[in-house]
Amino acid sequence: MIGRITRFGVIGSSASDTVTSLFYAWFGGGNALAGSTALVDRVKFSSDMSTAAVRGPLSSTRYSHGAHGNTTDAWYGGGVPGSGVDRVIFSSDTATAVAKGPLSLGRQWLTAHGSTTDAWFGGGYTGGSGSRATIDRVIFSSDTATAVAKGPLSLARYLLAASGNTTDAWFGSGFFFPPSPPVFISTVDRAIFSSDTATTVAKGPLSLTRYGYAAYGNTTDAWFGGGYAPSPRSTVDRIIFSSDTATAVAKGPLSLARYLLAASGNTTDAWFGGGHPSVVSTVDRIIFSTDTATAVAKGPLSLGRIYLAAN
Repeated sequence: MIGRITRFGVIGSSASDTVTSLFYAWFGGGNALAGSTALVDRVKFSSDMSTAAVRGPLSSTRYSHGAHGNTTDAWYGGGVPGSGVDRVIFSSDTATAVAKGPLSLGRQWLTAHGSTTDAWFGGGYTGGSGSRATIDRVIFSSDTATAVAKGPLSLARYLLAASGNTTDAWFGSGFFFPPSPPVFISTVDRAIFSSDTATTVAKGPLSLTRYGYAAYGNTTDAWFGGGYAPSPRSTVDRIIFSSDTATAVAKGPLSLARYLLAASGNTTDAWFGGGHPSVVSTVDRIIFSTDTATAVAKGPLSLGRIYLAAN
């Protein structure tokens, strides 16, 4: 999902191939034109015009899942199929991911954020039971155990996104179902890690109520980009953590209106990759210091896909 600024690990042992949190992003799983995939793509920030390098794969095909990690590993959890959690070890990122978890409740269309020691997987959808407010905490040091239910969100929702810093996570708007048709939710919820059994506190809202978007941030702000409402959107919203009861400020936009995408980044930039329509492989780079400019197209991913997740 550290403020999403120290998610990336060390690869290799020499000075020339050492990787820090500033160098790489991993986009894993998703649904491509040929169906779901276990593919993991590694985007190298210093050569972000190149096609992403194929890594992984995940232990099985997976889509509509969430992801978060720390400086050494990434955890991809939930989605289709089931409640499983995969751990990708950055120092051996060409190996098949190791199955961990599971989550306390199998669900799809969820999201994740966390700290250096834990990941929180929030929201989601469970078929006939509809939307979920569940938040699961995965403790990295005991990642073979079933995740512990925390939270919940103030309102059940799915097709949401999350970002945050080392102490809190912000879970954005999404869909609530039932009733039919689903209802848009504009609320942004703040989960405080130190009081993680409490119901999350409603914040926000975003400038535009939407679903199927992606989020990434640094220690002070979060950027929520793309989505569908009621057509594909390129809007990027910035939430300032110190004033998180205000309506998010519109930034961006992305170079391409899209939804069902994923995002990752470092302390200075965010990369938004994949999405729909047309199952694109485009990766957009947003520079935080010039966040009113149109995002610059980078990448691409090795395979266009939707319903993916990124670390």
